[in-house]
Amino acid sequence: MVVIGAGPGGYVAAIRLAQLGKDVVLVEKAPTLGGVCLNEGCIPSKALIHAADLKHEVQHAASLGIAANDVAVDMKKLVKWKDGIVRRLTGGVKFLCEKNGVEVVAGEAAFESDRRIAVTTGDGRVEIELEQAVVATGSSPMELPGFTVDGDRVIGAHEALSLDAVPERLVVVGAGYIGLELGVVYSKLGSKVSVVEFLPELFPTLEPEVAQTMKRRLKQLGIDLHLSHRAHAFTAGEPSIVTALGPGDEELKLEADKVLVSVGRVANTAGLGLEEIGVELDSKGFIKVDDRQRTTAPGIFAIGDVAGGALLAHKAYQEAKVAAEVIAGEPAAFDNVAVPAVVYTDPEIAWSGLTEREAREQGLEVVTGTYPLRSHGRAMTLNAADGFIKVVADATTKQLLGVTAVGPGVSELMGEATLALEMGAFLEDVAATIHPHPTMSEALQEAVEAALGKAVHMLNE
Repeated sequence: MVVIGAGPGGYVAAIRLAQLGKDVVLVEKAPTLGGVCLNEGCIPSKALIHAADLKHEVQHAASLGIAANDVAVDMKKLVKWKDGIVRRLTGGVKFLCEKNGVEVVAGEAAFESDRRIAVTTGDGRVEIELEQAVVATGSSPMELPGFTVDGDRVIGAHEALSLDAVPERLVVVGAGYIGLELGVVYSKLGSKVSVVEFLPELFPTLEPEVAQTMKRRLKQLGIDLHLSHRAHAFTAGEPSIVTALGPGDEELKLEADKVLVSVGRVANTAGLGLEEIGVELDSKGFIKVDDRQRTTAPGIFAIGDVAGGALLAHKAYQEAKVAAEVIAGEPAAFDNVAVPAVVYTDPEIAWSGLTEREAREQGLEVVTGTYPLRSHGRAMTLNAADGFIKVVADATTKQLLGVTAVGPGVSELMGEATLALEMGAFLEDVAATIHPHPTMSEALQEAVEAALGKAVHMLNE
């Protein structure tokens, strides 16, 4: 078995295949295992987010009776700490592959046929014959015309995670997950941040309360948000100038020492030779797969970002296990009810299942319950009571359909919420479950009780 790509999907697929008794070769062109997630995405960004949050909390703790006159940021030391975390985790992946008997080949792979790949390594060309293959090559940042990433003035997330100094002025192009997370980080570290977003609203597919809360918080953090603006031109200089066009093509000029471009991602399929072996792509360039992660070419599977859908590491984990078990002849399919998602901004945004609008568009009659964190003791003690928990359920059966949360640490609530959705839980199931006090998890129970008209710590509507 050959797995191409050693990101969250690829290394999990390789290890699971080996556990199931398969002879596995894992091919990775990057110098370290772990893919974007471990090396320049999920993990390093959360390290910087934690550091930025810590600095911001200390600077704004006067109301708690804690005063700090000067909080300095040593970016080189911070980046060194972040890199140490990355090294430990990527080293751990390498260790697990070795101990599970996975053979790792460093190089770039391409299919010569559906049963043979050629790998270009540092020592030359290697051919590997295979029975089946898993493509897990991930995705890359989408390019924006006129804003070529040079690693200096115009940067991507990779460079933003390893800057040696905090830029005085940072312009972020794109208000998605990455743009907002890193925009908040650098605002807290001391940058003057401006965000340019083509769409007229933040997170338009989520509950409208999400955008309302986030816009309020971004303003408090001093971040200038320019919605309905298209990044038009970049002029290098001291400072550089970003020109954006508004709804009526009016010009907005923003000064920048760094410009972070984050406008989406594209599948890494170029050069793999997929078309020649009969692997079909969809209209956006992602590999078509069925619920068993099988492509249109017999014996060829695809998982993770390259297979489209939600571009999330935990989805790749699950798809990897499904693919490995299907290859091993076990009954498996990607039939999950919900895929949770989190944006690690301030406050955090997390959701799982259907929003109210999505449920109504499916023709469902729904009941909702929303619990504002301004009423929640634990959120108050965290000095972060701006947010809410909202649940959506079937109005007749009271089966839980979806949960959306905005607030401190709400990412940790999504495990419970998703488990409830997977198990087909009803509102009463969650309401009757004793939640520890005082915790953020209680807020989910409170929102459920509100949907049932049984709220105690807020007025029932």
